[in-house]
Amino acid sequence: MKKITSLFIGVAMMAATLAAPAMSQDWPTTDGSVWVASRIDVLPGQGPAYLDYLASEWKKEMEWGKAQGHILSYRVLRTNHARNGEPDLILLIEYKDYATIGQRKAIGDKFNAAMGKTGRQRAPANAEREKMRTQMGSTEYQELILK
Repeated sequence: MKKITSLFIGVAMMAATLAAPAMSQDWPTTDGSVWVASRIDVLPGQGPAYLDYLASEWKKEMEWGKAQGHILSYRVLRTNHARNGEPDLILLIEYKDYATIGQRKAIGDKFNAAMGKTGRQRAPANAEREKMRTQMGSTEYQELILK
């Protein structure tokens, strides 16, 4: 299933790339950066611990990505007065383009090597974060720059 999804995404990206020159001539926008917005529900009593994680490990990962040129910017947004079903936090990561998004696995492998850990060695820490928060999903957005 992953191979089919990856193939579909690759074909769609190639089609978009080939169509872009023709579309750009009469389209009133150009493509800007790509944002990934992850919705996070922080579990009761876990706010300080999760914010500690964001301010240390997550920030370290984001800064590494910026230094490598993979990430343009990142932000943590808090939902004021979140209602039932809404996230407490939104983690935003801005990438240069979809090509950078497509390289996530290779970038992750490079990051793991730089940190001296494998994905398998990082798994227990990922499991520990599940005690602090629930991931409610993520959405990718393409910025459109008006001409």
